[in-house]
Amino acid sequence: MTPPLKKLPIGIQTFREIITEGYTYVDKTSHALAMAEAGKYYFLSRPRRFGKSLFLDTLKELFEGSEDIFRGLAIHERWDWTRRHPVIRLDFAGGVVQSRAELDQAIRELLALNERRLGLTCEAKSLAGCFAELIIRAHEASGQRVVVLVDEYDKPILDSIDQPARAAELREGLKNLYSAMKAQDAHLQFVFMTGVTKFSKVNLFSGINQLNDLTLHSRFATVCGYTQTDLETTFGAHLAGVDWDQLKRWYNGYGFLGEPVYNPFDILLFINNDRQYRNYWFETGSPSFLIKLLQKGRTFLPDLERVEASEEILDSFDIERIDPVTLLFQAGYLTIESTSWQRSRLLYRLRLPNQEVKMALADHLLDGWIGTLPSRRDAWQDALYACLSQGDVPGLIAAIRRLFAGIPWQNFRNNDLSKAEGYFASVLYAFFASLNAEIIPEDVSNHGQVDLTVKLADYIYVIEIKVRHPIGAGRSASGVGEGILLEGEDGIRTRDEASFGPPVGDLSSLVPAAAPTTTPGESPAATNPALAQIRARDYSAKYRGLPGRGLFELGLVFDRQDRTLVQADWQALFQAPSRPLS
Repeated sequence: MTPPLKKLPIGIQTFREIITEGYTYVDKTSHALAMAEAGKYYFLSRPRRFGKSLFLDTLKELFEGSEDIFRGLAIHERWDWTRRHPVIRLDFAGGVVQSRAELDQAIRELLALNERRLGLTCEAKSLAGCFAELIIRAHEASGQRVVVLVDEYDKPILDSIDQPARAAELREGLKNLYSAMKAQDAHLQFVFMTGVTKFSKVNLFSGINQLNDLTLHSRFATVCGYTQTDLETTFGAHLAGVDWDQLKRWYNGYGFLGEPVYNPFDILLFINNDRQYRNYWFETGSPSFLIKLLQKGRTFLPDLERVEASEEILDSFDIERIDPVTLLFQAGYLTIESTSWQRSRLLYRLRLPNQEVKMALADHLLDGWIGTLPSRRDAWQDALYACLSQGDVPGLIAAIRRLFAGIPWQNFRNNDLSKAEGYFASVLYAFFASLNAEIIPEDVSNHGQVDLTVKLADYIYVIEIKVRHPIGAGRSASGVGEGILLEGEDGIRTRDEASFGPPVGDLSSLVPAAAPTTTPGESPAATNPALAQIRARDYSAKYRGLPGRGLFELGLVFDRQDRTLVQADWQALFQAPSRPLS
């Protein structure tokens, strides 16, 4: 008879409960042993819901000498169970503080909780003084040095990250507390701090003895998260018969300079929900501040496919000067793909970790950029997906036209990104990414000079986007007629209306047709500068001849002032037979 499956520890962060109540557990105790044997002061940054709190609770039970719940685990035969250390645990995960006074009160309550648990009393009046006194008294009372564990050390700051003045005030309050440990080295056995972000040492950690940052230490790359081996062994029965390739695409891919890992929360919810692929992790936290930061910084979304960052950028950030790349990485929306040495510096190539993050982040960015309800965004996504997956280019053009025509005008005025030339490319990229299309940005920049290759189902679309700018009525820069500026990969050029193509407002080229939109005797590239560039530079050459794949070249021209698609032409190089939508 097949034994029943072990329970899933969904939402459980108490090590003792997981072990004694028979929940599934992935053994991380070898990492705890390596840390205890190699050093004393540690810091670890990982995205939310990655298992940091459970690992911290494991350390608590370990240093308190709870041998009974470690039997059968990797560390059991290698730990000295005769030594029991007093543990001070500060957990900032609960509640939201709105001021320095509220933070001080929360700290006061955490210290009081530890006083009661350790059977001690603090006489010092200041918070830092009480913390220091508690460390000293705990050492004196037990005869063993003290272990300090701080969970979600940065949460009070992150809760107010969109209000820099308040966040800075809260940062100073935490810095005051943590500084109490600096003079207590003789009384401390082990210090471990976790959080999502890593703030500058100067601004927050200057009062603490040097912390050994494990965030990008290859030896501890899997200290949080599940490896492929973990899933195939510990969760083997739960995942019997699963499509491993699909599971990897959806939830694996988080890299910290070692073996890539899955987000534990995703895996547990995936199993618990009858193996339905959904955005489990992403839906548990709103990235609203991050979306606003990306908008304010006019982030060109295709660039997220090829981000390169130095150690300095990934290492920490300051409240007063937040780099979106730093926050994207530390919050789990970007991860490390590879490293290289340039200019005598270690550089990291970053990418979106998996399908869940790619699609969900695109959805949130779209909602912020286009300013409409998710239900309307869903309708646009359905229309684009149907056209892309069936090789319906006229329908795709019509859908893109309706999309931009449907964006509220006030959203253009209130959106910083819409003032940048990458707006049209970023919106299209986000829509394609939200459909889980494979997107390859080629020769892109943040000046609207973009070429996107989009792959979905049996079709490949090579797309060039250009943006035109009216430069005033009367005579153009060349002295002939109404002038416009054309912006694209070659930079800004001035063209006369007569040589450019359809005038603003003439959308005849957008009428669905079975053939490219051209005048008699002309090729579409003759009047469409975007399509002409695709042809001139032969962007689609490497995709020709692929068996069973339809291949299209599509040139899109937008008007910056009217925010509309004013010209769209295409050519089919190979038309694959359409297949029914799944």
